[in-house]
Amino acid sequence: MTTISLAAPGSGAEARWADVRVEHETGDRFAIAVRDHLLTTDQPRDAGGEDTAPTPTELFVAGLASCVAFYARRYLARHHLDPTGLAVDATYDLGSKPARVTGIRLTLTLPRDFPEERRDALLAVAGHCTVHNSITTPPEISLDLAGD
Repeated sequence: MTTISLAAPGSGAEARWADVRVEHETGDRFAIAVRDHLLTTDQPRDAGGEDTAPTPTELFVAGLASCVAFYARRYLARHHLDPTGLAVDATYDLGSKPARVTGIRLTLTLPRDFPEERRDALLAVAGHCTVHNSITTPPEISLDLAGD
């Protein structure tokens, strides 16, 4: 099992650990176990998969969008504002050589009657969610073979 530290080395942050296990199921389909949750990834039919689940890239973008939404909702709660209608839409571009996400556009839909004077503060908070910070200040990543 791979253990991933969520605190940057040398950051002075107390390390929290999360265990994630990914196992092959069939074809391009993989099962993901995170804590007590099970997720699945697959590829679209036109890419050789069965299209039974989002792709890992779609989950990557969804993770960012949901992190932004979570931070925005926490901001609203802290200021006793109704979160009804809060949403985040994401679109992204893919590049090649190497294959990667080259751009992500997030659009935050604010709840009705959201105070105009709080817009900048909400954007500042939402724009510094953990996933966003991990993309803009990349973590060290190591890939090892089991048994090494």
